[in-house]
Amino acid sequence: MGSRLELQSLLEDIFVSLGMTNTSAHSRVYFQPPETVKMTYPCIVYTLDRIDTRYANDKPYLHNRAYKITIIDKNPDSEIPDRVGELPMCSFTRKFTNDNLNHFVFRLYY
Repeated sequence: MGSRLELQSLLEDIFVSLGMTNTSAHSRVYFQPPETVKMTYPCIVYTLDRIDTRYANDKPYLHNRAYKITIIDKNPDSEIPDRVGELPMCSFTRKFTNDNLNHFVFRLYY
C-alpha cells in the first residue's frame, strides 16, 4: 500500500482523466478539510477511516489503512464514482443527498 500523498495524487489523476482540467485537480481533492474551506464541486473529500492491524506472536506486523472517500457532485449521474469504484480494494458504502449535492461514499484500503 502507498502513502497518503500517493493516494492524493491518484485521486487528482481521476479528475485529469475525465478532462476536468479547467481548474486545478489539486483544488478538487481535499484531505480532512476544515469547515472554513470553500470547496469547488465536483470534488473528492477523504479521511482516514480505520487501521486494521494483524498480529503474529502477540505483536503487530501489518497495518492496513482504510480511507473514507466521498465524492460530492451536483450531477447524480457523475462519472467520478465509477472511476473511484474501479480502484483496487475499493467498495461502495452508500449514497445520500444533502443541500442538492449528491454524496457517493466509498471505503478504500490503500
